[in-house]
Amino acid sequence: MGVCYHIGQGVAQDYQQAAKWYLKAAKQGLVRAQYNLGFCYDKGQGVSQDYQQAAKWYLKAANQGYTEAQYGLGLYYGKGLGVAQDHQEAVRWFTKAAKQGHVQAQNILSIYANNFKTN
Repeated sequence: MGVCYHIGQGVAQDYQQAAKWYLKAAKQGLVRAQYNLGFCYDKGQGVSQDYQQAAKWYLKAANQGYTEAQYGLGLYYGKGLGVAQDHQEAVRWFTKAAKQGHVQAQNILSIYANNFKTN
């Protein structure tokens, strides 16, 4: 239901309803709902923008191996959004995503590697 409300498939698009349904499913441990709820908090869709809440839900999904959440956490740690900035932690999450074939994570890792070589 959350996805249907999020994209307006079969129902009128309603980010608040999407977030409500994502939360119900996320609390039951559904990894995609955890990631989607984190995304809602990240973008302020249906809920107030809250990077700490986004990081919390991304972490739950990332710990279950969800690649997009791992990449998202890498970005959060790299920028210090909702968590303390920590480049080593960013690299750790980017590496997990990259090992699963996430191209953007692979690209960012090469940027990190080049920056560490020159510093």
